[in-house]
Amino acid sequence: MSLAVAPDASRDASMSFDERYRAIDSRDARFDGQFVTAVRSTGIYCRPSCPARTPKPSNVTFYPTSAAAHEAGYRACKRCLPEAAPGSPQWNLRGDTAGRAMRLIADGVVEREGVPGLASRLGYSPRHLTRLLTAELGAGPLALSRAHRAQTARMLLVGTDLSAADVAFSSGFASVRQFNDTIREVFGMPPTELRARRPASRRLAAPAPGVTIDLALPYRGPLDADGLFAWMAARAVPGAEVATASSFARTLRLPHGPVWFELRADDGGRVRLRAALSSLADLSTLVTRARRLFDLDADPIAVDESLSRHAELAPLVAALPGIRVPGAADPHEMLIRAMVGQQITVVAARTALTALTAVLGDEVPAFAGMMPPDAPAPRLFPTMAAIAERGHEVLRGPAARIRAITGTAAALADGTLTLTAGDDAIEQRAALLAMPGIGPWTADYVRMRVLADPDVFLPGDVAVRAGAAAAGLPSEPRPLTDWAARTAPWRSYLTAHLWRAVPPKPAPRRRAAQSSTRILETTTGGLS
Repeated sequence: MSLAVAPDASRDASMSFDERYRAIDSRDARFDGQFVTAVRSTGIYCRPSCPARTPKPSNVTFYPTSAAAHEAGYRACKRCLPEAAPGSPQWNLRGDTAGRAMRLIADGVVEREGVPGLASRLGYSPRHLTRLLTAELGAGPLALSRAHRAQTARMLLVGTDLSAADVAFSSGFASVRQFNDTIREVFGMPPTELRARRPASRRLAAPAPGVTIDLALPYRGPLDADGLFAWMAARAVPGAEVATASSFARTLRLPHGPVWFELRADDGGRVRLRAALSSLADLSTLVTRARRLFDLDADPIAVDESLSRHAELAPLVAALPGIRVPGAADPHEMLIRAMVGQQITVVAARTALTALTAVLGDEVPAFAGMMPPDAPAPRLFPTMAAIAERGHEVLRGPAARIRAITGTAAALADGTLTLTAGDDAIEQRAALLAMPGIGPWTADYVRMRVLADPDVFLPGDVAVRAGAAAAGLPSEPRPLTDWAARTAPWRSYLTAHLWRAVPPKPAPRRRAAQSSTRILETTTGGLS
């Protein structure tokens, strides 16, 4: 791949025209999903890596989103299908209103709550939010949501054998007619033709009983899939989660009902999502949550190149290219898991969460066929209301710690404390620190996992300090914090590398070491 622009340009929202043009001239796939190229002479827009002949600069306009290109009257290229690109890492890098809005739109907020609901979450009136997003991104919230629906519909038409009507409603369209009109307008062809263009290898056999969808999720390579699955395996809660060396599955509560999903690596190196849902209306939200859980919208080349400039980190990056920072499928659950994991080992945290789920989690017999034969009956992680009311009956440890966990669950349940992927990072941290029993490590760890903030560092984390010492970095919090500042804005990925750099514990005499997972059984350290 030819990198014709600066390594960190993907995080620069103000890339110049010349930088973008060099990216499309070199067909740089790293920028797919980060902007689109509209060509006035053809009336179409493309992803940066489109194999078509590079247009003349005088015919080119760059847009930050496909929705902006739609609004300007362009349709998607039939050759490169820009809607099939991974999402932009900009929305995690940016903590401004536009970035927060894009994260919430991807989570389906506009479909569930409308533009007024989105605006209320962001603290603006619908009219002002529309003006702001149009000025910043070239399209208002309705157009951005419509583009997201079109992307989801294309993915389902190409990747599943769902009927056109099921695709329409799964994508968030209000009617089949609206779905047909949007697909024609965006892609320049009806849904049947778009489906007919998929490669023969993607034409699926009839799905297995109970399985609704099976999709490939695009991402920018490289991808440290082994590390993701090892992380999940070390923390999987029996009943709610099942993890192997090449797959991770769990139940999850979504707005229209419970779902079961599995992320796995196939023989071709693709990440596939298999899922059974109570309602197809939750499919778009599930895809977004799954992508965030595995950090699939990251720009690993930019991250790796930036971190590799430091001699101490170059060997770590070379050994683990494409490292990811695991996200959160459910923000509320993530906070409770982090609080349970404070000051205890990974194994102890998993034991406590397993007991909590076994006693307070709702059983979902409909998903029994999805679980391995020897696995516990499938359950959902407990609701915040259940933890608030009965958590004290199950949790063990200091009374103040149990009160902090149940009190936080109560605040989440009644809305006193809000926690979403679209929060303002500073306000979220302040709200968490105001809760009894939540300190800086927990607040920052949650920000890393829930907001997918790429620039969080945890200097007080025991595992981070042990990994830093192994890598030849300062191991005390203050000098380590000072050193880490030079890796901004990728300090979350530095944290992930230091977690992985922890030397494995010596194996007990009668049991083999599990060095592949590199679990540090000490206090704190990315426990949940």
